[in-house]
Amino acid sequence: MNDPNHPTSPWTPAGAVRQLRDKIQRTSSERIRLDQATGRILSTSLTADRDSPAADVSAMDGYALRMQDLANPGSLDVCGESRPGHAPPSGSSQGIVRIFTGAIVPSEFDCVIRREETKESATSITLRDSARRAKHGDNIRRQAENISSGEVVLEAGTLLNAAAIAAAANFGASQIEVQKQVRVSVIVTGDELQPVGQSVTPWQLRDSNGPTLQAMLIHRPDVHLHPVQRVIDSLPNIQTKLNQALAISDVVVFTGGVSMGDYDHVPAAVLACGGELVFHRVPLRPGKPILAAVTKQGQLILGLPGNPVSAAVGARRFLLPLLACFQGAVERHPPAIPLVDPPSKTLPLWWLRLVKIDSQGNANIVPGKGSGDLVALAASDGFIEQPPEASGPGPWTYWEW
Repeated sequence: MNDPNHPTSPWTPAGAVRQLRDKIQRTSSERIRLDQATGRILSTSLTADRDSPAADVSAMDGYALRMQDLANPGSLDVCGESRPGHAPPSGSSQGIVRIFTGAIVPSEFDCVIRREETKESATSITLRDSARRAKHGDNIRRQAENISSGEVVLEAGTLLNAAAIAAAANFGASQIEVQKQVRVSVIVTGDELQPVGQSVTPWQLRDSNGPTLQAMLIHRPDVHLHPVQRVIDSLPNIQTKLNQALAISDVVVFTGGVSMGDYDHVPAAVLACGGELVFHRVPLRPGKPILAAVTKQGQLILGLPGNPVSAAVGARRFLLPLLACFQGAVERHPPAIPLVDPPSKTLPLWWLRLVKIDSQGNANIVPGKGSGDLVALAASDGFIEQPPEASGPGPWTYWEW
């Protein structure tokens, strides 16, 4: 834990997440309808209820032939038709079958010739020269070539996006087992903070951290977000809010009150409620004072700095990956992208730098005036993560908002 170069050291952003992943309590599961499962995390692997395809099927519109039919210089009689959604025609030793994409290929036929490779009449066809070069199995999708009955289609921990929902539907999963939503409470601290719609004096600020975290979480199907709470910088008040939040939440997120000032009471409140401090301060910019603790029940308490850029970056880099850990989700690695015109300046810290993505998919640094610069934050698409003393074009890990 004290070696900053060790991959699991909390002195790296990834190491900090790993330290917490092993301490938090995974949510239980529930069974819901498939049409309610988008965005949820699969808790039990889904297996195929039958082969896919379930039989040999045609990959083209055309005609099912036997190999010996290819040598016939004359016309071939069409003796039947195979359509998707219908049983195939009964077997015949004579003639060929008109067939459509997705329809079953009767077992006595060896290949499918595309319609455009034939000359058609009402009851027969003549093969063009290109059709006579067909091979056994051409344009036939074989039974179980995708997957066999009983094999795993979706692993536990899979995010049920549109592609996964398509597979689940195909294999008859009208009900599906998913992880329960992670219950999250957000507590914003600071005497200076006022509601967004209220007029403010020069010594006051409108609260942007609450709306920022709400925007990140409110539409996530795997999260149940309690109403955002605000509290003044008072240890008794913060302790009370924390205890109330822990009674109804898996995760409690603070913004502000986590540094070393006289009015930064979150660390003391965490210890007072019995929380185990996993780390406090990680060498990164912005967001160095970040705090994380766990309770005996495996709940997470995450303390983000109060500066709005620090809070937003910290929530994206730490909170969102940790929510996935609560659900046993398969780890999703963010992409690495090049940086255009990289500045030569380096830091002895992990540097989370706001960037804008250009039309070529490359990152461009967004100039900013510090961790309170909401204008720069709004101009960014996300941020790149640079290790201590690193510079150059990368590519660098990119975290999209």
